[in-house]
Amino acid sequence: MLTHALLLVLGLALLTGGGEMLVRGASALATSLGVSPLVVGLTVVAFGTSAPALAVNVAAAVDGKGDISFGNIVGSSIANIGLIVGATALVRPLAVHRTVILREIPMMLLAAAATLVLCLDGLLDGRADAFTRLDGVVLLLFFAVFLYYTVNDALRQRGGPRKEDEQRGRPTPVRDVLLIAIGLGGLIAGGKLTVDAAVELARAVGVSEVVIGLTVVAIGTSLPELVTAIIASARGQADLALGNVTGSNIFNLLFVLGITATIQPIDIPPSGHIDLLVMAALTVTVLPLSINPHRRMGRPAGIVL
Repeated sequence: MLTHALLLVLGLALLTGGGEMLVRGASALATSLGVSPLVVGLTVVAFGTSAPALAVNVAAAVDGKGDISFGNIVGSSIANIGLIVGATALVRPLAVHRTVILREIPMMLLAAAATLVLCLDGLLDGRADAFTRLDGVVLLLFFAVFLYYTVNDALRQRGGPRKEDEQRGRPTPVRDVLLIAIGLGGLIAGGKLTVDAAVELARAVGVSEVVIGLTVVAIGTSLPELVTAIIASARGQADLALGNVTGSNIFNLLFVLGITATIQPIDIPPSGHIDLLVMAALTVTVLPLSINPHRRMGRPAGIVL
């Protein structure tokens, strides 16, 4: 028990250090490439901070632990919105760009809606509700569409060469990418240590696998997003913070769930539909909280989430 507690502390330390390096590298890379921090947050940072969830889910799918997979994906999506956006808005009000309202949040809503519809096999043909391999392929196709538009947007925004900046001694993109890679390494290692230790502690007190997936594993694999978003917000990189959260939810529901279901179909556990409805309700709540004359998600919105 003491060993797992010490590993938990070590994992949290790696998460904090990795998150700090990732935010520094990602914000510098955005400047180097001439694209907005939002785009970097939606792609590089979101994919990197979703890596622990992907690793946990693939391992769970191979081992046939569908309850862990389901709980991790749905619980992480709930944690991303309720915990991470809420906590980040409490640290510093988040500026919500027009692009986020018109594209990223609707895409996140589409991902949540597709997840809800695809699990309702019982209404269509009387089978037990599950995410099948075909459902996984459909989700991956939706993800490809999201990635196409995001990369296209990044290419349109990209500025010209930055020779003057390099002459002033600014870090080159290679150094920025190296910083991101080291930060991601810290996040992934810290996330794994934290989740493994927390799961063992939960099992020691007799918690079921579904509950572990929805709580300990879900929040544990969301810790990279939480740490990254709070550090980004505190450093004034609100674009990076919001892009990380919306991008991570899209990655979770379309890419991670798509990959996992393609490897091994995931049965919907008892009360799983309620978990999915809670996730969808939280996702819908983000839109009205984002649409206001100031286009800011302030502390009251953070408290609500």
